[in-house]
Amino acid sequence: MSLTPLVFTSLLAAPALWVLLRWRAGLANAAWLLPAALFAGFATHWPAAQTPAGHTETWAWIPSLDISLALRADGLSLLFALLITGIGTFIFLYAARYLQGHADIARFFARLTLFMGAMLGAVLADDLIALLVFWELTSLASFLLIGFTPEQAASRRSAQQGLLITVGGGLALLAGAIVLGHSAGTFRISEILAMGGLAQHASAPWVIALVALGAFAKSAQVPLHAWLPNAMVAPTPVSAFLHSATMVKLGVYLLARLNPVYGEHALWTGLLLTAGLATMLTGALLALRETDLKRVLAYSTVVSLGTLVMLIALPHPLAATAMAAFLVVHALYKACLFMVAGIVDHEAGTRDSSQLGGLAKKMPLTAAIALLAGLSMAGLPPFVGFVAKELVYEANLSASASWLPVAVAIAANAVMVAVAGVVTVRTFWGPLRPTPQTPHDPPTAMWIGPALLAALGLVLGLVPGLAGALVQGAANAVAGHATESTLSLWHGLTPMLALSVLTLALGVAVYRGWDRLHRALVAREAIARHGPDAGYDRAMTALQRVALWQTLRIQNGSLRRYIGATLVVVGGAVGLTLFMQGGLAWPSLQGAASLYALLPALLVLAAVAVVRAPGFLRGIVAAGMVGFGLALVFLFHGAPDLAFTQFSVEAVAIVVLLAVVSRMPFGGEDARTNAQRRHDAVIAIGFGAVASLMLLSVLATPFDERLSDFFRATSVPEAHGRNLVNVIIVDFRALDTLGEITVLALAALAAAAVLAGSRGRKAAGPEERTE
Repeated sequence: MSLTPLVFTSLLAAPALWVLLRWRAGLANAAWLLPAALFAGFATHWPAAQTPAGHTETWAWIPSLDISLALRADGLSLLFALLITGIGTFIFLYAARYLQGHADIARFFARLTLFMGAMLGAVLADDLIALLVFWELTSLASFLLIGFTPEQAASRRSAQQGLLITVGGGLALLAGAIVLGHSAGTFRISEILAMGGLAQHASAPWVIALVALGAFAKSAQVPLHAWLPNAMVAPTPVSAFLHSATMVKLGVYLLARLNPVYGEHALWTGLLLTAGLATMLTGALLALRETDLKRVLAYSTVVSLGTLVMLIALPHPLAATAMAAFLVVHALYKACLFMVAGIVDHEAGTRDSSQLGGLAKKMPLTAAIALLAGLSMAGLPPFVGFVAKELVYEANLSASASWLPVAVAIAANAVMVAVAGVVTVRTFWGPLRPTPQTPHDPPTAMWIGPALLAALGLVLGLVPGLAGALVQGAANAVAGHATESTLSLWHGLTPMLALSVLTLALGVAVYRGWDRLHRALVAREAIARHGPDAGYDRAMTALQRVALWQTLRIQNGSLRRYIGATLVVVGGAVGLTLFMQGGLAWPSLQGAASLYALLPALLVLAAVAVVRAPGFLRGIVAAGMVGFGLALVFLFHGAPDLAFTQFSVEAVAIVVLLAVVSRMPFGGEDARTNAQRRHDAVIAIGFGAVASLMLLSVLATPFDERLSDFFRATSVPEAHGRNLVNVIIVDFRALDTLGEITVLALAALAAAAVLAGSRGRKAAGPEERTE
């Protein structure tokens, strides 16, 4: 099956699942078949994806802008697609049992499926604009998933925070993508990758900064990381999916995808290396402050994301292999451990590690699964986590002359060892502690997925070559050229092995002192008070204050000021554009001089009458004179159809306006002061002058009569009408006219409701109004 049906099957399956599960909720138990089928479909593209060009499919989308819906499967994108659908299969199976009986299970699976489809579209997109569309769709879908329980304030806040941060980064990415596309002369990613010299282009620093900002927001790099741990309010299947193989890895994917283009630029290397190292340290530090199993795992995800960004920045071919290997390893053990945390919460009634212990006595199967995944996370042999950690250390030692990246990696990995101990050893071994519910192993649907992922971590550790081709294809795409390195469990007595032993020793020490470190860090209130999460709250409060101030300044209830401000802004923008773009021009006037002197004089007299009118009723009549004057202009310029239409519209408008205004409290005289009249006159004259200059400039340009010729030639044979204006309005632009009529009708209904309510309040007595 081609790529396009696979991607859109997931997107279109979202509403279909919602309908099916609303009809019969029990069908949720079979929802896992969708990602499983997609996984099988993507697996068939494996041979083609291993070629340098990959497999590409293109569909014309916006040809005039050279934008196409292009999908491409190479080693990197296919690795992500397989992770998304493979782990998604286990998540769907797990979620069906985890949310069994939930009233909104249909809504949950529809959103989860939409999110999976958006992720697939983003990683497979071969066009920058298409990638951006799917990118923002993932933000929207994750907002819906994180805010799955909108009745809870924490859920609403976390969903809003995640949306604002990731969409804000998406706006920066949009700017970067546009600059990159114009610099390269194409928006096709494969063509951009094949070019040379873009890193030396003058726009490179801007593109790097904007793309990095968007990727950092998506992949929770410091200081844009606060949304990720707060997203733990979502149901556990969401946490497991978002934090293992999908959304938080999307920024990493983009950086890896563009690494061949900008990898040699000093700003790219420095920015990614600094952000990655800072994120690793920050995530490790903040993980020690938590007791909630999901939040502890979330901060360990922050550490892992920082590690991936740091590896992308390292200018050594081995770093690409280490990045691809660690990407796979992290997805396996993190999805498993998140589901284990959900099992503990689901069956024991709490996921607070300070209240858990000895659960292996009641949940032996879950404990065994957690132990396997925890050992891989800790990087112990013979698990695949050890293989990836050795590669990370080797890449650091080979690529950097400084010991800083190595030291940060050791410190961060030591905390990862401790986190693995907290999630597994502390939770499942030791004395059995009382829990809100009687713990027991979950149903098969909830443990089968974590068990297979944990077992896969062991199998790939014993036989790393099974993942070699998958990792190598992705590494080649990240490096931009063929890389030669093999995955191996044993490299001999090497410096990397010594660093692994040191990491394990430090990790055990951190685990043993976890409680002491936890209390010390929690006591440091400044960490929370001045952290990014508190900064987000302060920023939102400041935004609300600015919005209130702005509203009070701009929307003060004066319609006169609203209109004046609108005219000033529009007139100033149009006038400045005409002046800056050299658009001022004068048409050549042809015809009787007396005619061109008479009509303007009539229009000016009518306009003066409008301005001098002391009240609304007289002003409406005077404005009608202006409309009739314009109709004469149309008539004398050889457009009788337009003139007669103008006469009709003007006559009806005057009658209707007089009828309406006569029933409204607008009968008084103009209450403006002389200063207000002069102020309004300046605005009106200025706007009128700008509008006149714009119309004169338009008239000075050559007139393209193709559309007019089309209307003249087709109005009678196709629309059966000789009045071109009426035919255009009623036939050729019928839908547009219908839309305008609908808008006016809705506005009239709203105005009628407001007036009816106003009359009702006036008719009510003071006591009734109070009530």
